[in-house]
Amino acid sequence: MNYKNVNIEDYENIAEILGNKERVLWEDGISEDYSHDELGGISRKPDILVKALDSSEISKVVKYAYEHSIPIVARGSGTGLVGASVPIHGGIMIETTQMNKILELDEDNLTLTVEPGVLLMEIGKYVEDRDFFYPPDPGEKSATIGGNISTNAGGMRAVKYGVTRDYVRGLEVVLPNGDIMEMGGKVVKNSAGYSLKDLVIGSEGTLGIITKAVLKLLPLPKYSISLLIPFGNIDNAIDAVPTIIRSKAIPTAVEFMQKEVIYSAEEFLGKTFPDKSSDAYLLLTFDGNSKEQVEKDYEVVADLCLEIGATDVYIVDTEERKESVWSARGAFLEAIKASTDEMDECDVVVPRNCVSEFIKYTKELEKEFDIRIPSFGHAGDGNLHIYICRDGLEQEKWEEKLSAVFKKMYTRSEELGGLVSGEHGIGYAKKNYMFDQYCENNIEIMRGIKQVFDPKNILNPGKVCQ
Repeated sequence: MNYKNVNIEDYENIAEILGNKERVLWEDGISEDYSHDELGGISRKPDILVKALDSSEISKVVKYAYEHSIPIVARGSGTGLVGASVPIHGGIMIETTQMNKILELDEDNLTLTVEPGVLLMEIGKYVEDRDFFYPPDPGEKSATIGGNISTNAGGMRAVKYGVTRDYVRGLEVVLPNGDIMEMGGKVVKNSAGYSLKDLVIGSEGTLGIITKAVLKLLPLPKYSISLLIPFGNIDNAIDAVPTIIRSKAIPTAVEFMQKEVIYSAEEFLGKTFPDKSSDAYLLLTFDGNSKEQVEKDYEVVADLCLEIGATDVYIVDTEERKESVWSARGAFLEAIKASTDEMDECDVVVPRNCVSEFIKYTKELEKEFDIRIPSFGHAGDGNLHIYICRDGLEQEKWEEKLSAVFKKMYTRSEELGGLVSGEHGIGYAKKNYMFDQYCENNIEIMRGIKQVFDPKNILNPGKVCQ
């Protein structure tokens, strides 16, 4: 696709469309922050940055881009990890963080209607203050809901409650030609043809720009408690997970963590973790409306873990202990990032009964390539976050080792029946690994969907299946 070279006239035209030059930035006036996402491995600034206030403004800007064949990318908080919001072809970037209103809480239909720039942490606090519950719980709470929907984010509570897609009832979307379209709504059931809403969820901004979302809520569970369970080694910790799941005492979350990651989090936060005597830990949460049921469930799991080989069980019930444990868990990514000069992430998902085998394999690769590979993740749903750390390697050697390690890990995940990404998406950085894993028919169907939505390929080009 040949895109128009953006010039000062385009900038002036878009500023006139919005009627506000302060929210339309040009070239040197755009901060470097907009050239990359959280990991920063892929970098390019947009030619024009538009700070949109509503769907009408986005519609007008997208229509202009469509008519002039200018590439366009939407961006929220920029917390992504695969380059999905990086404008690799330049063009126009639409930032949605100022579209941050909570529009409606419908208590009769148990829905919350929001703009795309509302932060996940804001949604959680707003609904919990009113005794409601929005279950998706990705680690990055400063991400926008638009970004969560665009990547079908999962998080720690997915093992019991599911992922973002399970809690999106309706969307308002600006299509690549500038038209505004409603998809879904407040209804609980919908068998009326193909679900276009579910195509947009997880499409990483390649099919449309989300301008409003209707989210499904649940009543807030009355009781919640966590267990921190130390094990002598990572094998014993991970091997315990299938037994926990089979017990039918379903935890809200089952997280695994290793000592080295905890040390990094302690150093990063300047806080002490409750226990550092063991090599590996499981962090489990239980919730429900009956204190008796929650206690019964966690006691069953605690006894099972002790039988399997856990060295102790800590109940995370004081505010001090909750703060210590959960602040450490929330800081793992930033802590690992701070411990090295550069890193990249493998966000694989494998069947739950293969988690232990895959983690063991990463330790083999660590020795084979003499490179540090810390990891943590959602053991309850098989989604692993594995980081390859540069630690001062020369550029050529780093790129060589990174490529080889990634290739081996993604090949192994495929052999185990897994997939390239569990929740962070494909973006630009991981698409070649997805191409290797999916058959040609799968990729061609994806490209066909993209062609129907966006025949001029202006919306976030070069990402996912392109």
